[in-house]
Amino acid sequence: MKKIITNTLLILLLGTSLFGQSTNLTPELLWDMGRVSLEDVSPDGKNIVYGVRYYDVKTNKGSTDIYLLTSNGVVLTRLTDSPESEGNVRFTADGKRIGYLKNGFLYEMDLTTKKERAVSEVSMNGFEYAPNGKRILYIQDVKYDLTVNEKYADLPLADARIMDDLMYRHWKGWHDFHYSNVHWANYKDGNLSPEHVNIMGEPFDSPLNPFGGMEQITFSPDGEFIAYTCKKLKGKEYTTSTNSDVYLYEIETGKTTNLSKGMMGYDMDPVFSPDGKAIVWNSMEREGYEADRNRIFMMNMKTGTKEELTKGLDRNCNSPQWSADGKMLYFSSPEKGTYQLYSMNVATKKVLQITKGQHNYYGFVPNGDHIIASKASMSMPHELYRVDLVSGKDRQLTKINTDLLAKINMGEVKERWVKTTDGKDMLVWMIYPPNFDPNKKYPALLYCQGGPQSTVSQFWSYRWNFQMMAANDYIVVAPNRRGLPSFGTEWNEQISGDWGGQAQQDLLSAIDDAKQEPYIDENRLGAVGASYGGYSVYWLAGNHNKRFKSFISHCGLFNLESWYGTTEEMFFANWDLKGSYWDKNKSKTWSTDSPHRYVGNWDTPMLVIHGGKDFRVPESEGMQAFQAAQLQGIPSRFLYFPNEGHWVQKPQNGILWQRVFFEWLDKSLKTDAP
Repeated sequence: MKKIITNTLLILLLGTSLFGQSTNLTPELLWDMGRVSLEDVSPDGKNIVYGVRYYDVKTNKGSTDIYLLTSNGVVLTRLTDSPESEGNVRFTADGKRIGYLKNGFLYEMDLTTKKERAVSEVSMNGFEYAPNGKRILYIQDVKYDLTVNEKYADLPLADARIMDDLMYRHWKGWHDFHYSNVHWANYKDGNLSPEHVNIMGEPFDSPLNPFGGMEQITFSPDGEFIAYTCKKLKGKEYTTSTNSDVYLYEIETGKTTNLSKGMMGYDMDPVFSPDGKAIVWNSMEREGYEADRNRIFMMNMKTGTKEELTKGLDRNCNSPQWSADGKMLYFSSPEKGTYQLYSMNVATKKVLQITKGQHNYYGFVPNGDHIIASKASMSMPHELYRVDLVSGKDRQLTKINTDLLAKINMGEVKERWVKTTDGKDMLVWMIYPPNFDPNKKYPALLYCQGGPQSTVSQFWSYRWNFQMMAANDYIVVAPNRRGLPSFGTEWNEQISGDWGGQAQQDLLSAIDDAKQEPYIDENRLGAVGASYGGYSVYWLAGNHNKRFKSFISHCGLFNLESWYGTTEEMFFANWDLKGSYWDKNKSKTWSTDSPHRYVGNWDTPMLVIHGGKDFRVPESEGMQAFQAAQLQGIPSRFLYFPNEGHWVQKPQNGILWQRVFFEWLDKSLKTDAP
């Protein structure tokens, strides 16, 4: 898709020269930004392929094109320019071509001639070349189960589902009777053999549904083995367990071995050492705890001996990657409200922090004496950087949004440390309006994070964008309350079984501390959040003691009992709520922590937002909250997206979300009444 210059962008581009001034961030400008994704680095380390996705608000669609950039950032080449999206880009083993998926089929492009050709008529959802260039692996949906109409062929117009087990729907989709299976085929010079082998042949998903990608599946260096991630459980067992495993498939014999057998938590993201003698993967220890400490395990491929490389580290160690000589591992880890890059000497287990600063690093690829990585912050969307392994200094390689950002006023982001009610130090991010004037009085928003174990880090969001809130003249108070990673295991785990306890007091501590500033108007405070953050808004609405004048809850949990009976991943509910509400020895959370129990105390205007395809927190939660507010005569509004899930992802829906969000806040915090 060619980038369409919208009227908003045209005004922005001309604004500085014609009018001598810049502009504040708007929803339209947010959707004008290109979204950068790191795809691959060439085998010789000299080139990078990455994608840039643009959205056309008018057509409500997005499209991704591919770019080639030298790893020193000197030469840039645009490789595709079409209305179709290209993704899952990989260099061939010789580095002379790239392969990518377009409309679900594998294509290749010669990097010298830039000519494109179709490689396979087999549909794929992801693929990978073997390092030796002799094979490919790919994932494809395979149908195993029968629909109602197939079971009852004489009733072709029957419109129904018959469920005999759980996991009949997940996140935003109903079970479609298909499962993602891993396949392989021989490959040579851009040609695939006609024989394709399904290495699973069973009704389980690899990668894990719905968020897993090709990082969960990999070839050994010699192309003779495939390691893949799978949770080989069904129905009730699947929904109550996080026990995924790393499996090893031998191509010559067809034999499959469970490498992580007996390891009961999440095991995923396998990566072979360059010499193929070892394999590492991420592993969580406890079954059912999706936010457990993420460790790195290594197994000797000859002896089968396993060891934890990160033993004693009180932090999550994510996405391990090997150095070319196999002596070092690199990983990312949350650190005090940021995500940084780290190195580990495999022999000595010595860990060093490579990067520091007020930013997040995301996907990365080690490349000789440096790392190619995606980086973002609360004030900058993702761009690619080259990070020096010794100094940790980085250099920006892509500048997709640089010109656009230069014309947008950004507010200052400050780190603030606040004492909690139990005497702990809590990091709170403060985001100030552009051209902030300390002599003015500003309304403030308490941002309540979801998860509930999800760091308030230096993320750039296309919905919960702090700079957008600041651009609308609000000061944002974003605390890393109890339960959020990057402050140690103890801090992270204190929320489980105590949703309405210390975590809520931490939120109140943050806003109570911030409102002491003379530039914050304590009579114009709002609280906003999504998911567990939406739960927090509902809970605060009944327990805030007149602090707030406005609330916004997006996809929040309102009634824990009804939520427990309609959500899908029960391992999360069982762990964090410490069992079901009908347990004889049920935890106190069932009697004290559900927001619906405090509805009689509600007295503050509230905007409720929910998606009709949100099966994680079903739409009835938002409907109950809105109905409770309406029946009590509390000013309230319900913004409902019938075809969105837990997130709002369509461009026009995203812009509508922002408009209604700020219309509500402006009416309730900048005028007398909504």
